[in-house]
Amino acid sequence: MAAPSEGTPCWADGTFGDPEGAKRFYGELLGWTFGESMPEYGGYTQAHVDGKAVAALSPPPPGQDAPSAWCLYLASPDAAATATKIREHGGEVLVEPMRVGGFGTMVLARDPGGTAFGVWQAGSHEGFEAHSVPGAYTWAEIYTRDPEKADAFFPAVFGYGVKHLQDDAIDFSLYDLGADPVLGRMRMTDFPSEVPAHLNVYFTVPDCDAAVAKATSLGGTLGFGPLTIPFGRFAYLRDPQGAAFSVIDPGTTGGRMPEFTEQP
Repeated sequence: MAAPSEGTPCWADGTFGDPEGAKRFYGELLGWTFGESMPEYGGYTQAHVDGKAVAALSPPPPGQDAPSAWCLYLASPDAAATATKIREHGGEVLVEPMRVGGFGTMVLARDPGGTAFGVWQAGSHEGFEAHSVPGAYTWAEIYTRDPEKADAFFPAVFGYGVKHLQDDAIDFSLYDLGADPVLGRMRMTDFPSEVPAHLNVYFTVPDCDAAVAKATSLGGTLGFGPLTIPFGRFAYLRDPQGAAFSVIDPGTTGGRMPEFTEQP
């Protein structure tokens, strides 16, 4: 499999205070099965759909009490060089380039507006083995209160083109690599002040409304939605441990396709 282009979302993992509870929730909601826990890597456990790796779960590192959350990783051919660019453009490197056995090299970082994200330089682990099928990752959006900072930082580090939505009611941008959109960026307006900037990952489901009903029956909470847009019917949720994520049914669409203006 060819390595993804620099800046392409290539992997997602979640850190949970109760990883067994997270396995139960996402296993029932998204149909995930799980590989063996890897104690040599802090209990890291991969999730699969039809035998293909789609995400991973782990407990927080010993001695840390971080909130449960999902992390999205962006591909890099040289994680150390990307870490340098992150600093040069006002970001913060939280975890320096760290080799993970033969799997690859990771960096954890934060943009100038506070959005945490990962960088992954692939070794034997190239990332998602399935994409945009039920249970798998399909999309992500940066939710931030500092959209101008995000729109400057991420293109400078990863070479994205930026297109801005022509809509006075919503401050939204698309980041692309050539013709391919790879990330969205949304200004946070109606979120409680205690909700930090974050990268919201979307998982594909065959029926958004059924997925919302299932998630809430399992102890999750609905943030907003379900909403039908030209790209699908989606909802924003929090799992029982408070980690934010979205589900989307790309087969149920509606509304007029939005217009975007390319930013210089």
